[in-house]
Amino acid sequence: MIKALSIQTSGQVSFVDITDQVSQLVSANGAEEGLCIVYSPHTTCGITINENADPDVRHDMIHELSQVVPFEDGYQHTEGNSAAHIKASLMGSSVQIPVSRGTLLLGTWQGIYVCEFDGPRKRHITVQMLS
Repeated sequence: MIKALSIQTSGQVSFVDITDQVSQLVSANGAEEGLCIVYSPHTTCGITINENADPDVRHDMIHELSQVVPFEDGYQHTEGNSAAHIKASLMGSSVQIPVSRGTLLLGTWQGIYVCEFDGPRKRHITVQMLS
């Protein structure tokens, strides 16, 4: 199974929880055991797994990433979005989640996030189930 999710991000920098959408795709696939890959084909948008119980974690991650990689810092890239490219590389372009009994094996507090660093934009995320 390979499916695409269309995600509309709302700000220049935002983390969008896509855990439920990915879980629904895995359930609809019908595979009991395997591996789910969630991939972003964008160079200014990453994918990560982190806590989804407390929204302050997202806020803190965005804040600290902005401290480490400021928006303006004398970058040479003429498009003006070098910070977004750097942050996307730090987050990574994909995650892999084991699937057992048709369910994502995420930890109790874990969620899957699209990490937008150059928005708002419409992003296309690929979800592949290997069984």
